Amino acid sequence: MDEIWTRPYSPGPGRWLIIAWEAAALGFLAWVAVREFELAGHSVRFVAGTLAAIWVIGAHRILQMGAYVGATGLRIHGLLRSRTMPWRDIAHVRLHKATHRVGPWQIESGLTVLIDRHDGSTVNTELWAQGIDFHSRPRLFRAVYQELRSRHQAAQNPS
Repeated sequence: MDEIWTRPYSPGPGRWLIIAWEAAALGFLAWVAVREFELAGHSVRFVAGTLAAIWVIGAHRILQMGAYVGATGLRIHGLLRSRTMPWRDIAHVRLHKATHRVGPWQIESGLTVLIDRHDGSTVNTELWAQGIDFHSRPRLFRAVYQELRSRHQAAQNPS
């Protein structure tokens, strides 16, 4: 029987802005390609169709991005790939204060959720407190983090 995966939060409205932005960017790319290479007829339809297909696939992946929980594990859907980890392989679910170094400066970019595995590796999730899903919903970010920790603890200590 197939596992049922649920995302413990609703996606933020910012995803639709990103999808619209990508549509505009790909439309501009098509316009530039047609003008620059003086395309006509079937070539224009081919470029438009190819970029439309790329946009549809990308939009679908953007809408699916996130962390999904199931009875047996955690699934992380990213833009380019997805990975599934059984709860037994996860050592810790933790918050991480992300920073980026730009020259001599360190710029804080907010909290993210990281998964520490028993093999010593760390898995980055798509959960970012300042991201498109949680930027205006900080309580939801904390609730999702707590949900992941609760699910992990319940799987480690079955009754």
